[in-house]
Amino acid sequence: MGYRRLQDIETGRALRALMCAFTAAFAVAALLSPDRAQMLSALRRICTAPAQLTRDYFKPELGGVSGAMLNCALVGAVCCGMMFLPGAQVNGGTVLAFFLTVGFCTYGMNILNILPLLLGALIYARIRRVPFSKQINMAMFNTAIAPLITQLLFYYPQMGDAPAFSWTGLLLALFVGLVAGCAMPALCAHAPGLHRGFDLYNAGPAAGFLCFFLYALLYRTPGVEAPAIGADLGAGEKAFVNGFCLTAFGLTAACGLLLGGGKDYLKLLREPGYKADFTQKYAAGANVMHVGVYGLFIVAYYNLIGAVFTGPTMGAVFCMLACCCAGATPLNVLPVMLGYGAMGLLHRLGVTAFALNAQAIVVGLCFASGLAPISGVYGPIAGVLAAMMHYALVTGLPVLHGGFNLYNGGFTAGIVCFLFVPVLEHFFPNADRRVNRPK
Repeated sequence: MGYRRLQDIETGRALRALMCAFTAAFAVAALLSPDRAQMLSALRRICTAPAQLTRDYFKPELGGVSGAMLNCALVGAVCCGMMFLPGAQVNGGTVLAFFLTVGFCTYGMNILNILPLLLGALIYARIRRVPFSKQINMAMFNTAIAPLITQLLFYYPQMGDAPAFSWTGLLLALFVGLVAGCAMPALCAHAPGLHRGFDLYNAGPAAGFLCFFLYALLYRTPGVEAPAIGADLGAGEKAFVNGFCLTAFGLTAACGLLLGGGKDYLKLLREPGYKADFTQKYAAGANVMHVGVYGLFIVAYYNLIGAVFTGPTMGAVFCMLACCCAGATPLNVLPVMLGYGAMGLLHRLGVTAFALNAQAIVVGLCFASGLAPISGVYGPIAGVLAAMMHYALVTGLPVLHGGFNLYNGGFTAGIVCFLFVPVLEHFFPNADRRVNRPK
């Protein structure tokens, strides 16, 4: 009888428990890390160091494993806490927002620089007279421009080697948080007009254009020197990342089986992924199982290409996992991986500048997976071509927003859709008959 009740658990409740479990796992990892004695000082360095793309919080000089995992746990706890607000509902969008947010906690986001952005979302809810519990997904998406908050708090307008807090910077950070809180809901609502629903990272284009505007307003317009865009990477933590992810995702997949996910999982895998929310269509077991299986699939890919398991790589695993309940499956993401693989082969021939396991491309593939609906609707060849376009664009767009938009890859995916989807619709007007979607 107890087992039957377990299989009948409500999907949102099961996924909320799963996200709380991941948050607890981050905390346990922080406490068990060999460098745990420096955990609090490491967290302080993470909170005050420049955060624009790409900073490796696993690097001992920045945060180390314990500091990065503590950061993930604290931010995860804030996100989970919002899910328990009266009236809050957990759906595919919540899973997407949560794993995106904690994923960036190993590079670019921290417990300090998200606060003005969450406050902005709270003020927006007050202005619109809607419960904040109905805005928790959007509140988490606001954190896409968190690196800009760190820059304003400690390094604006004069970029120095050491952090220097200023009240002017604090006021500017609160202003940016308010702007993001009020603008992001409107921008996200209109973003599908750009990508036609084919970019699973819907907040990517919204955050990209907003950050483009703020970067111009704060740096280009007043003539303030902007910090250089670059990467600060460590040697990687392959054993830790693989051990943590394989254990966590393996247990998640096993829990999904225990919840009865096996009976519907093959059906879920065949979903095209267009405008999907698996939490509304499948029971808890299938969704939980998919989190685990898709996570294992992602880790296997990064091991296969020989990625260096830095903080950004681990973050990419969780950011890619984010779409697991919003349309991404191993089957519709595989053509995207093959497209990136084709560009990697061109690199070996001297045609492209970046290897397949280069850090920028490793992170880029994560967000290219948001193009999965293209392969789901138009077929694998279209998915391969879309991925090749994403590969070509993803390293060039940070110059538009100064590296302050963490959703750069999702922004790129939106641009790819803007360029490619109209062409597909023109030449294959009947492809939408393969899925039940409105024109």
